Amino acid sequence: MKLKSLYILLLSGMALVSWTACNRAPGGRSTEKDASVEVTGIRIEMEDYTNSSGEIESSTMESGEEVVVIPPDGWVTFEAPVAEAGRYRTTVRLSSGSSAKASCWIEDYIENKDGRQYNITGNMAYADGVTVDGFVSLTKDGSPLNKGTHPMKLHVAGGAASVDWISFELLKEHQITPKVLTQRTDGDEWVVVWSDEFEYEGLPDTTKWIHDIGNWGWGNNELQYYTEDRLENARVEGGNLVIEARKGEMGQKWTSARLTTRGKTSFIHGKIEFRASVPVERGNWSAGWTLGDVYRDELSWPYCGEIDIMESVGFEIDDETGDGKAHASIHCGAYYFKNNNQPTAITDVKQMQEDFHLYGIEWTADYIKAYVDDLFYFTYNDNADSLTWPFDEPQNIILNLAMGGGWGGAQGMDESVTSQKLLIDYVRVYELQ
Repeated sequence: MKLKSLYILLLSGMALVSWTACNRAPGGRSTEKDASVEVTGIRIEMEDYTNSSGEIESSTMESGEEVVVIPPDGWVTFEAPVAEAGRYRTTVRLSSGSSAKASCWIEDYIENKDGRQYNITGNMAYADGVTVDGFVSLTKDGSPLNKGTHPMKLHVAGGAASVDWISFELLKEHQITPKVLTQRTDGDEWVVVWSDEFEYEGLPDTTKWIHDIGNWGWGNNELQYYTEDRLENARVEGGNLVIEARKGEMGQKWTSARLTTRGKTSFIHGKIEFRASVPVERGNWSAGWTLGDVYRDELSWPYCGEIDIMESVGFEIDDETGDGKAHASIHCGAYYFKNNNQPTAITDVKQMQEDFHLYGIEWTADYIKAYVDDLFYFTYNDNADSLTWPFDEPQNIILNLAMGGGWGGAQGMDESVTSQKLLIDYVRVYELQ
């Protein structure tokens, strides 16, 4: 990236960085958007680490930079003062003298009350880095960081890593949702109050959707890079929203798209439904769901609440018949999948790709019910307290197609597949009148 200005302010041994730069695509290439944007970030010199798994060696390079040598399966801790909530590009700069087998990942909120490991980068392998002037830069985009001081840990595996510094560069500010719709649920007839019928052509409607971006793994070790404003990954054509995962483009394993109404409109109660055709090959993971609007970073989840209206994985779909399974689930402070206690239900669906099916929920102050093609198969009604019921607060709608990950890739990937498509005919939100 060509820097036009660079200002470094030292604060408590850490560098706060502000610069102006051209927009960059994944892998560091400039995009077609030539307008300069103000970018802010922080850089932490590794010699300023606060704790370690054992004795850590230091070394000075010929260029004068000091690196910290972390052994395999070792770690160091540090603090990152984040000035603004948003999605960040995370970079770890290693000496090229590091082990070729070395990899690392960054854990956020290491002192969290639940004893969880918040992996905000996924695996970053030395072999995938970019070498310049004797140093290797490992990057992941989209790491979610809230404003405040973050106690973090850099984990190293596979081989020793000689680390110079870690930086976090703001790619996209967190978008506050300006509009919340609260739906009545005590009337006689369901009436549409918000929708996207996808009766247009081109990019998704920017008055209704924004893009989440990046390849940080999304908490599930997923393979895709979610792009923004890229027709190849998200477009409206022929009356459908097409979310397409594509293999081996933009220097990424996969590219895809994740659309959300966050930053535009969020919802409390009502009926939410979408009509969709899902891909069927092994390795994909389709989803239509909601997420609490208070989400800022991984510490927010699952307390913010999540309603999975429909999830589908390719390995559950029969290659010959196209018959598969739809999943509906609830995640909240009391129940979530990392504790393996989330309330969930599964129903069989015929010809999930050949035919469009209607997936939806009815959401009131007392219960959430899920259905496929108007057949109800799941009810959740534990509204005892905020840990079991965060669902009187706004939720935004998310549509995405992931590849691989802890569930989508649980039975491997079909390596012959180069494209997968999730087609959505419409999304509608109703209230009773």
